[in-house]
Amino acid sequence: MIGNARIRLRPTLIDDLGYVISVETDPDNLPSITPWDRTQHEAAVRFPDFRHFIVEAGDALQPVGFVILVGCRNRHRSIELKRMVIQPKGQGLGRACLRLLKKIAFEDLGAHRFWLDVKVHNTRAKALYDGEGFVEEGRLRECVRTDEGYESLVVMSLLQAEYAARCDAGLEAAA
Repeated sequence: MIGNARIRLRPTLIDDLGYVISVETDPDNLPSITPWDRTQHEAAVRFPDFRHFIVEAGDALQPVGFVILVGCRNRHRSIELKRMVIQPKGQGLGRACLRLLKKIAFEDLGAHRFWLDVKVHNTRAKALYDGEGFVEEGRLRECVRTDEGYESLVVMSLLQAEYAARCDAGLEAAA
């Protein structure tokens, strides 16, 4: 288990997938993500290139969300933050989780590049990523099909040297 002052990450178990799917399909979260079915989550739990974690917080370490990293064995050392879903919102848990994930990606997994994509309309998440040093690389125009049409994604990344500079400046302290 990995943690900081606010949260702890523990590997997701198959028994946790009911919770994962319930959080992922919650009406507050659904517009911001493209949900997976149970089989996709099962594969991510089992496949060594993925890291699938339950996010826990509070004195009782209650589940507050989940995260998925992809490319953990990528020879190019480019790791993707595939999914981060945190509930409840507005308590700084997402920021604490993102800082911990950056530490894992760069310090534990040896990433050169840590990247993600975010839906254009998800301004709350985009502001978090901007504030945490991620740089916009471009947009994938109308690449996600929804019931209402198509949505675009913003691709963002943080490089190891940028992360190191943030650490030196004291910007990566536990949130």
